[in-house]
Amino acid sequence: MADFLNQFKVSGALLGGHFILSSGLHSPKYLQCALALQHPDDAAEYGRAIAERYAVADFDTVASPAIGGLVIGFATAQALGKRFVWTERQDGVMTVRRGFSVKKGERILVVEDVITTGGSTRECIAALEANGGEVIAAASIIDRSNGTADVGVPRISLVSLDVPSYSPDNCPLCARGIEAVKPGSRKGEPPA
Repeated sequence: MADFLNQFKVSGALLGGHFILSSGLHSPKYLQCALALQHPDDAAEYGRAIAERYAVADFDTVASPAIGGLVIGFATAQALGKRFVWTERQDGVMTVRRGFSVKKGERILVVEDVITTGGSTRECIAALEANGGEVIAAASIIDRSNGTADVGVPRISLVSLDVPSYSPDNCPLCARGIEAVKPGSRKGEPPA
């Protein structure tokens, strides 16, 4: 699976239209990573590709923000033979839950499916560091920011794209009257 973006197209995970991203921004493209990761062999391949880039890195644990990062985070941890934990929002705040703990100084790689602004990754990092962890790097399958998103630590992605995103107030798609959908919601679920 050398051409990861082509695999997204083949699996129906690269969508066109008018989408509301989790950041609140609008975009004419959406990457539905759940579709790209639905087959365990594909998820394992993405995980191995990220793991290869960190095979000699000195860290103890792989962590991901729920829900989008769970499958790729697990696949990466499995490929590296490392422990896997995740963070999730509770009352709107990213936190370490479900009995997970992070030791003081534990070195962590944060893995996400898609980075647009880096917001979820930064929230995940903050939650891990608030619990004593030391996040040394981050990774994602897709970087929608084409390298511009700053998450506060060095990071890599398997695919880097320059996909436009707009604030709702300055969205040309809204100006043209094209209905915006929020993928994952019942009304806005894109076709599979």
